[in-house]
Amino acid sequence: MCCNWMCFSYTPFTYMETMKPLLPLPVLFYFNIMKCASPMVLLEFQCPTTQMCVDKCPEKFMTLVKAYTNKNDFDYYKTFCKEGVTNTMVSLTPWWRDGLCPAMLMPSKPFTRRCFPALGERGGVITVGNNSKFDDGRGNMRDAKDLLDGVTNATVVIEARQVVMKIFEDFTQSWYWILIGLVIAMLTSLLFIVLLRFLAGIMVWVMIVMVILVIGYGIFHCYMEYAALKGTAGSDVTLQQLGFQTDFAVYLQIRQTWLAFMIILAIVEVIIILLLIFLRKRILIAIALIKEASRAIGHVMSSLFYPLFTFVLLAMVVAYWAVTAVFLSTSNEPIYKVFNETACDYSRTTCNPANYSTSLEKARCPDSMCLFAFYGGETAYHKYLIGLQFYNVFLFFWCANFVTALGQMTLAGAFASYYWAFVKPDDMPAFPVFSSLGRSLRYHTGTLAFGSLILSIVQIIRVLLEYLDHKLQGAQNKCTKFLLCCMKCCFWCLEKFVKFINRNAYIIVAIYGKNFCTSAREGFFLLMRNMVRVAVLDKVTDFLLFLGKLLIVGLVGIFAFFFFSGRVKAFESTAPHLHYYWVPILTVVVLSYFIAHGFFSVYAMCVDTLFLCFCEDLERNDGSAERPYYMSSTLHEILWKNAAEDPSSARQRADEDIELK
Repeated sequence: MCCNWMCFSYTPFTYMETMKPLLPLPVLFYFNIMKCASPMVLLEFQCPTTQMCVDKCPEKFMTLVKAYTNKNDFDYYKTFCKEGVTNTMVSLTPWWRDGLCPAMLMPSKPFTRRCFPALGERGGVITVGNNSKFDDGRGNMRDAKDLLDGVTNATVVIEARQVVMKIFEDFTQSWYWILIGLVIAMLTSLLFIVLLRFLAGIMVWVMIVMVILVIGYGIFHCYMEYAALKGTAGSDVTLQQLGFQTDFAVYLQIRQTWLAFMIILAIVEVIIILLLIFLRKRILIAIALIKEASRAIGHVMSSLFYPLFTFVLLAMVVAYWAVTAVFLSTSNEPIYKVFNETACDYSRTTCNPANYSTSLEKARCPDSMCLFAFYGGETAYHKYLIGLQFYNVFLFFWCANFVTALGQMTLAGAFASYYWAFVKPDDMPAFPVFSSLGRSLRYHTGTLAFGSLILSIVQIIRVLLEYLDHKLQGAQNKCTKFLLCCMKCCFWCLEKFVKFINRNAYIIVAIYGKNFCTSAREGFFLLMRNMVRVAVLDKVTDFLLFLGKLLIVGLVGIFAFFFFSGRVKAFESTAPHLHYYWVPILTVVVLSYFIAHGFFSVYAMCVDTLFLCFCEDLERNDGSAERPYYMSSTLHEILWKNAAEDPSSARQRADEDIELK
């Protein structure tokens, strides 16, 4: 493979006017690889030294000063110089001022189509070309170990680029199979929700057993892989000894990797089993509540398909944000600045590489170079570009939260119309979901926007804290690090609390039509007055629905693993050939969870709405002929029995009866 694409990729650090024409040159040569030792190389993924494609790597030590005095040596040396270099040109202007040739050559070997110093070790001392020291071309003798950091960073950059390219190639080879996997996840979620509507009790127990079996199979598979690697050469190496590897398949050849997976899955399995044992009585009540939610969904069947509408709106929001972000990012221009090693009045000022050799800056500072600095600009627009990016992220949060809030209020209004219908389903609207969506958009758009705004402000502050943490990572002390960690933790908790407040506020708005602040206050204190019921019943139901999401993700993930890894012979000829088969597997697993979450959110919203309506019904009515309960007899039996089992709830109910009298 020729090196042409490399010449193009590194032009920001070369003299544009003297770049070699495109030739089939196989390897890339660094003028001064020690400049790759800068930590910025790992951030910018570029080495700030001139790079060019050559026919082969240098094979011996040589400096330009010594090579110039010998015609044969210089004929060899100039094959590593820029195009058109002659003895006359170099003699007219010192080489270190023009940068037309490297200061020195050293024995190098090609690796990943790049020339790297031929480093070795002798008697515990790092050597290059069997020498522990080398002449840097400026009359200084340097230790060979000085080359290590540059070689290491350049290798990391190369490997990182290769990993990114391989991942991109894997996506191009498997994108349609990923889509098929996501369609399977969507159909599985929809089927599970429909079955839950008609067979709620059976499906919940099937779900619990299947989750335990799926995790158990994961433990068994990890053990089999762990046992199969016993005695294999190199499999007993620890993860710490192996270090970071860009070829992630290497980790799967280590026994310790499968042992870690097995321990993690075993811990998850034990936690789930213990929770099921301790919550067994509450689970029976939660199953009955899910059955009641299934009856409500049975009268509002269109609610099962509402997540598709939310998904379309969110896709539009993400697409708008992505397009805007790309336009902002690509509006930058390459900025070149003057770099020099001696005092210069023009240091770090902008320059034009096309005519820099004849410019005033070059004449005043002969040893300076015009090198690429960054992508950006010097105008007011470019200075505030990072602010525009943050504003774009803020708008993304606001719009995405608005779409989510619209879905929550729409479903809450539909299920509230079921609960507050005295004769079900005769007193319900003909189209509950469409009626609730119309009310939300017509009367409560401001409420949705205000609630979303509060949540978005908290989220953008979290993003700013992460940005500051990244920028101050190299200079921060322990006190600053501790403060940032505390602030990030506090705002994470605040975000969760705001989401909790907003969700219940939207339910109250859907019931009464009040403003956001009033609804948030009433919803919060209503739940506080029924804290026991919230803790032991509503959250147990959420746990069961979470197990349903895990089941769908586990089933789809196991299918994706056997398909993309080629472990099943029936799929060997069908599955795409990939560099990293875990790339499509992880993609399918993560996106499958979001798909399952979208469908199960209907049940979660139904349970939360019915629960809040039940608490409100208890406070507004007493079950008499004048003020009858709106709850169904089944829901009354479920939740009243749960309240009767708890002494604090019994005392609270007695106090409520006294107040009513």
